Amino acid sequence: MPIHRHQLDAATEALRLALKFDRPADVVLHQFFREQRALGSHDRAFVAESVFGVLRRKRLIDHLVRDATPRRMLLAYLTRVTGVSARELAPALRPDEVETVGSIKAVALDELPLAVKAELPDWLVERLRANMPEAEILALGRALQQPAPLDLRVNTVRAERGAVLAELAAGGITAEPTPYSPVGIRLKDKPAINRHPLFTTGAIEVQDEGSQLLAYLVAPKRRELVVDFCAGAGGKALMLGALMQSHGRVYAFDISEKRLARLKPRLKRSGLSNLYPYVIRNENDIKVKRLAAKIDRVLVDAPCSGLGTLRRNPDLKWRQSPATVEELKRKQAAILSAAAALLKPGGRLVYATCSLLAEENQEIVAGFRAAHQRFSILHCGEILRHQRIELDTGPYLQLWPHVHGTDGFFAAALMRSD
Repeated sequence: MPIHRHQLDAATEALRLALKFDRPADVVLHQFFREQRALGSHDRAFVAESVFGVLRRKRLIDHLVRDATPRRMLLAYLTRVTGVSARELAPALRPDEVETVGSIKAVALDELPLAVKAELPDWLVERLRANMPEAEILALGRALQQPAPLDLRVNTVRAERGAVLAELAAGGITAEPTPYSPVGIRLKDKPAINRHPLFTTGAIEVQDEGSQLLAYLVAPKRRELVVDFCAGAGGKALMLGALMQSHGRVYAFDISEKRLARLKPRLKRSGLSNLYPYVIRNENDIKVKRLAAKIDRVLVDAPCSGLGTLRRNPDLKWRQSPATVEELKRKQAAILSAAAALLKPGGRLVYATCSLLAEENQEIVAGFRAAHQRFSILHCGEILRHQRIELDTGPYLQLWPHVHGTDGFFAAALMRSD
């Protein structure tokens, strides 16, 4: 299908804005499309796919293009990554760009460095090398270049998985059970699921399978008091409430009123009556301190680099740096320590991130345990096995896109012993 000049022009401008890396790329595109209302649905799809494609393959594109501009980067992506032919591209090209395309096509791709082949920043590859062989880094990098599938969670207060799968199939939506989560569904395509009756009636929520497994590590019981310490828009808090069959209490804490506001319509759809959202100023807020030593289970899905979500957010690898990781590590340690103070003796603490880095994961847990010796490690594989989930990655839960088909996740489960 030919590419038109106005499509290439629009994609160039959108990419120029995204390459500032001052905001998430999806936020940039949302604002761009609001301002460019004349673009049709096919134009918007072309712009979005092209921008995210360049962000995913930026290392290769930087290798292909000298004196890179957003326009030249797009031409490199279209010709060398998507395989657009010269004939398809011709209607969109200016006269001087014909030679540019020719020079891009002539660049050899022999002997590329690992970081370029894996499409990861040099600093990130170096840190991964400490715990991972090069062949696995390459497999991870290639998995992260692929768009993530659309995973759903069945709200067991409203429905059961078999019935949901049958209803989706009846509506022509191809879906299958997720490999690990007993309430997960993976869609083959990406339909507008937020308009489906199953969604509007609260029977399903969009949630990556890895995120669902965190709730099974918390494993709340019906009448317990549970805290989701960094609740965000509340996806995991909603699942915890459903696992408790709307009994007990789930407190959803977050410092962002805007994020928690997105929980309100989700909570209304869910049918749950045991979830209580609270905005807190920081981890030492009085609302937190009032619950000290009173809570049975705490989930800390800590703010992190998000490098395990690069399938969804490819721009993150260019917006994060060693300096931002250092700042995040300080926050992670402080939040984990504050959250631990909520637990009663015998209580369970689950620390999780969607980072690929040991320094945000195992090293944070090790530092915490050195300072809090009354906490012992619980074996994540055994916790999941008790819930008939056959997934054992060792004492810690470690999920990888190239192995498990989920986002990259890490989790540790700890118990307060006194």
